[in-house]
Amino acid sequence: MGEEATNYDASQIQVLEGWEAIRKRAGMYIGSTGERGLSQLVFEAAGRAVNDVLAGRASHVDITLMPDGGVCLADDGPGDGVDEVGGTGMPGLEALLTRMQTRTWSCSRRDVEMDLCGVGPFVVNALSSRMTAEVRRGGVRWIQEYARGVALTPLTEAGASTGSGTTVTFWPDAEIFGSAELSFEALTGRFRELALLNRGLQVSLTDRRRSGESRAVRFRYPDGVRDFVALLDGREAPVHPQVIGFEQEEPRMAGTVEVALRWCGGAGERVRSFANNRPTDGGTHERGFREGVAAAVTAYARQRQLLSAADAERVAERVGEGLTAVVSVKLDDPEFLGSTCGVLGNTAVRACVGQAVQEHLGGWLEAHPEHAAAVLDRIIGR
Repeated sequence: MGEEATNYDASQIQVLEGWEAIRKRAGMYIGSTGERGLSQLVFEAAGRAVNDVLAGRASHVDITLMPDGGVCLADDGPGDGVDEVGGTGMPGLEALLTRMQTRTWSCSRRDVEMDLCGVGPFVVNALSSRMTAEVRRGGVRWIQEYARGVALTPLTEAGASTGSGTTVTFWPDAEIFGSAELSFEALTGRFRELALLNRGLQVSLTDRRRSGESRAVRFRYPDGVRDFVALLDGREAPVHPQVIGFEQEEPRMAGTVEVALRWCGGAGERVRSFANNRPTDGGTHERGFREGVAAAVTAYARQRQLLSAADAERVAERVGEGLTAVVSVKLDDPEFLGSTCGVLGNTAVRACVGQAVQEHLGGWLEAHPEHAAAVLDRIIGR
């Protein structure tokens, strides 16, 4: 090994901060520099407004994909801060959009976390060739222009306003994303999912990118995860017409559990699980759910002497046949296994979810003997 290769000192270290770091390694912050990363930009920009709706500070979020490639997000919340934030020398809006947030991923069960790395909407600004922000607050309209993570103009009064809210429009930087395009279907799927998991959320998505082909969707689901199960069922013939569902606060796991389920005639199983609004590939909440369902069905059938020894062993194996379910937990302190947050690991969640499911499903079976008989026939052929 030559002398040049072995002489490594501090002069060879390149330090990147703020927008430089994000632009140099964009995939680290948004997952990719293709279609997936573009979708993540929209989610990052929408997170603040979504949480304003869930907190009751706003009533809706409107997202528009524009013909010139821009993305416009508007809400009717209180409007982002226009006063100086202590220690920054800049108004709250500018600090939000030009400073990397020094926080870890939030664990609040009351918030929807749509970012990947906890850097906030600054990542959207840093990866956009241009961004404009408009704030309507206290009867005044304020505007500011940005580019690639930097403010181009000061926050400026632009006349009077009616109502309140914030509108942010950004144009993803072609230097970063090349010719990649946003997927309307991917955005639709995630915002629909969030509206189903959060009954108070109203989101609209409009695609105006192609002349004469405008399309729009609006999501608001008053029955939450019950609507989710009905949507997953599609045209499957239900074994029982009513979607079974409940939501329960559970102090032992410092959170809430919300479950909806129904059996259909098809052979497939459609079980979706979520932790703090994030889709999961399994974990203690899903294991607890399956154990609770099997325990409730077994106890009900035994009470009526409908189970043979062989049947009892088969219940746990066959209880998922034709089952559609959504299992959602929201925790103050979720513990995920691995950096991708795909599997929930909180030990207490398994017992809490299992017990809640067993109690609520068992009560439903007792109260609906005709439907309970149809469920048992579906599972054990009686």
